[in-house]
Amino acid sequence: MARYVVASRLLYLVRRGEQDGAEAGGDTGLSERGRRQATLLGGRLRGTSFAAVLHSPARRAVETAELVTAALPGVAVHRMESVGDHLPHDTDPADLPPAYADFLADFTQQERADGPRLTAEAVARFATAPAEGDVRELVITHNFLIGWLVRHALDAPERRWLGLNHHNCGLTVIRYSSTRPPSLIAVNDVAHLPSELRATGLPPDYLI
Repeated sequence: MARYVVASRLLYLVRRGEQDGAEAGGDTGLSERGRRQATLLGGRLRGTSFAAVLHSPARRAVETAELVTAALPGVAVHRMESVGDHLPHDTDPADLPPAYADFLADFTQQERADGPRLTAEAVARFATAPAEGDVRELVITHNFLIGWLVRHALDAPERRWLGLNHHNCGLTVIRYSSTRPPSLIAVNDVAHLPSELRATGLPPDYLI
């Protein structure tokens, strides 16, 4: 019987903590609740053998990474443009409900070109098994990229990145294997957060 040497990547995806003054826009840092979310997530991940932590350039993601990695001494930390807050796909509005089509209409032509290019770089880097061994990596990013990677793992239609909403500091884990399709291990896991720190930035009925 043939024997296979299995290589795998466990990709831990985290939406950054709650942003301070998100309603006003701009590149602001974390709110007090966001700092608590990130600290609790770090406590949950303490002791995990990550090869690296990679984070978005956005200030709210940088601050999340700083608080999480305080519980992960010795792990290499890198800033990465391709896991930033950008439009993952220039989805045809004709394929979407009006509310989603209106939402996408707010993006500029530059954003509609740059976002998919950066997302493709992130997919090429993360959404595959390593050449050998078992690798765990933590990526602190934003809602859109996590939605895109979940959609990609499920081989769902491209438009289905829309409508996938992730809690601040919620944890999604995807396993990429050299011998089988991607597996969703966890999606939007917020077991480390008390009820008052869940569903921040989402409609009230998203509270779980």
